[in-house]
Amino acid sequence: MLLNLWNKLSPLPFGKKIFSLLIGWYVPYTGSISPQIKALEKGKARLQMKDRRRVRNHLRSVHAIALMNMGEATTGLAVMSYLPPKMRAILVHLEIDFLKKARGTLEAYAEFNPPQFNPSENKNYELEASIQNINQETVAKVKAHWRIGPDKF
Repeated sequence: MLLNLWNKLSPLPFGKKIFSLLIGWYVPYTGSISPQIKALEKGKARLQMKDRRRVRNHLRSVHAIALMNMGEATTGLAVMSYLPPKMRAILVHLEIDFLKKARGTLEAYAEFNPPQFNPSENKNYELEASIQNINQETVAKVKAHWRIGPDKF
């Protein structure tokens, strides 16, 4: 469903913007960083976040939790775009490594390509989102553990 909506909206004028706004409305906390979904395909997601005052800390860089939010959203979209109908994913663990002060427009990328995927069992999968600045320097890496299984768990 998620990927179908993306495929319908993204080619349209302002389609990616509308899709991004819908994600922010559906997941309000994710919407607090105003992520722009730049690319979405089965198992892959790329998001962008602009450096604005509301996502900054007292050190004039992007706040740690805004980066964590971006990484979680990126891995979540990669997972959700992969799942068949009647499957569900829930975040069970999240960690981050800060590598450099995050300033300016940031871009995050995550890919979900599990070696074995059984839609009838609950299983945890680890994904990593790499967050880079405009100079393509990695500023943070977010590891997200998603429990995936049938819609009832």
